[in-house]
Amino acid sequence: MSAQKSRPPLDRPWESGWAPDTTRSPGTRRLWLAGALALATVTACVTAVALTGNGPAEPAGGADRPAALGGSAPGGLISFATPSQSGSPSPGASTGSPSAPSAPSPSARGASPSAEAGRRTPTPPASPRPSGPAPSKDPAAGGTSLVSVNHPDRYWRVRDGSVRLEPAGRGSREDATFRRVAGLADSSCWSFATADGRYLRHRDFVLVASADDGSSLLRQDATFCPRARHRSGAVALESLNYPGRFLRHRDFQLRLDPYDGSRQYRADASFRLVAGLG
Repeated sequence: MSAQKSRPPLDRPWESGWAPDTTRSPGTRRLWLAGALALATVTACVTAVALTGNGPAEPAGGADRPAALGGSAPGGLISFATPSQSGSPSPGASTGSPSAPSAPSPSARGASPSAEAGRRTPTPPASPRPSGPAPSKDPAAGGTSLVSVNHPDRYWRVRDGSVRLEPAGRGSREDATFRRVAGLADSSCWSFATADGRYLRHRDFVLVASADDGSSLLRQDATFCPRARHRSGAVALESLNYPGRFLRHRDFQLRLDPYDGSRQYRADASFRLVAGLG
């Protein structure tokens, strides 16, 4: 008898006492693997949800929120904005700091720009000037000489076309004698003429003797208004066309300088009219 038992036909397994093994269903191992994989997937999802729920709060400003693309992008697409690396605001964004209030315009206040400019521009204070009556007559019919208050031995004298303070005995006495007349540009003021018909005028703020050319400028430059000084008989001579500037001597040169109120200035700008030396 053969050692190998012949296998019955599959359509009649009960013959010869043979039956298929039913202790394990077909595909059991694959079912177990699929179940384990599903369980692992579910566990991973639960863990991810738990971690997401406990994660850091969303950054302020919604930097990670989706922003719709512009009209040039395909419809329905979204793009996530990238947070700024430096944290600085984008150009044109408000920083939250208050801006300085702007001054209201002149029109908002109901004033014209020209009127507003006139109110804002401070008017310089008038320079203090000596005031009071001045001598009205020449000390002598023969002409007038002017002597310095703080250098009483020195007189106005024309030398090389300019006027200087010099001692009485130096040079011609006629150079230190003048004819005082009504102001060429203002009759209430004075002008001084030399023996040869020239007039004392300021040029570049220096007192010089100049021939009368008939011009308006010469008449104004040669007109000086007397202001009485506190010393008896002394006067200060203010320029007609440069108010606030007085004739004074500096290094014995007669000049037209702004009044500064100092004691030295007042002394240098004070003169006495005396009888002519010539």
